[in-house]
Amino acid sequence: MKKGIRYALGEILIVIVGITIAFSMNKCADQKKDDSLKQQYLENIKSDIEIDKTNLKSISQSIGKKIETLNNVLPLINMDNPEKRKKMNTIYSVFTSADFFPKDVTYQTMINSGDFKLIDDFDLKAAIETHYSNYKIMLKDYERLNIIQKEYLGKYMIEHVDYDAMRRGQNGYSNEKLFKNILQSVNGALMIKKAATERGIKSCDSLLGILR
Repeated sequence: MKKGIRYALGEILIVIVGITIAFSMNKCADQKKDDSLKQQYLENIKSDIEIDKTNLKSISQSIGKKIETLNNVLPLINMDNPEKRKKMNTIYSVFTSADFFPKDVTYQTMINSGDFKLIDDFDLKAAIETHYSNYKIMLKDYERLNIIQKEYLGKYMIEHVDYDAMRRGQNGYSNEKLFKNILQSVNGALMIKKAATERGIKSCDSLLGILR
C-alpha cells in the first residue's frame, strides 16, 4: 500500500516537474520572441526618424529661401522702384507650401496593438513619446502659415490681382499696402515655421542618439 502511494506521488512529481520545465521553456521562447519583436520595432522607429529628419532639413532649407525672397521683395512693394517688377515675379515661389507628414506608422502600430509595453526601459519609452508629442506641437506652428495663405493671401490673389495687366508687362497688383501687410504676416509665420522645424530636427537628433 505504502509502496503504491510512493509510486503515485513520484508519478505526480514527475508530471509537475515536466509541466514546470515546459512552462519555463515556453516562457523563455516567448521572451525571446518579444525581444526580437521589440528590436524590430526600435529599428523601424530609428529608420522612420532618420527619414523624418531628412525631410525636415529639406523643409528648413526651403523655408529659408522663401524668407530670403520676401526680404528682397517686401521693401519694394508699395514703392516706386525700377527693380520692383523684376523682383515681384519671384514672389510666387513663396506661395508654395512645404508640408511635413511624420512617418509614425511604426509608433502608432505599437500603441494600437499594445506592443509599446515591450519597451521596458522607462527613459527610452518616455523619449519616444516625447518625440512624437513634439511633432504635434510643431505642426500647430505650421498651421499658422496655412491659415494666412488660405484665408488672406489666396483671397488677395483672387480679388486684387489683374493677371491680364501682368501679361502685358504692367503692374497687376492693386492695394499694394494690403499685399505688403499680408506678405509681412507670411514672413512672420515662415519664421515661426522655421523655428518649429529646427526644434523638430533637434528632437530627431535627441531620440536617434538614444536609439543608437
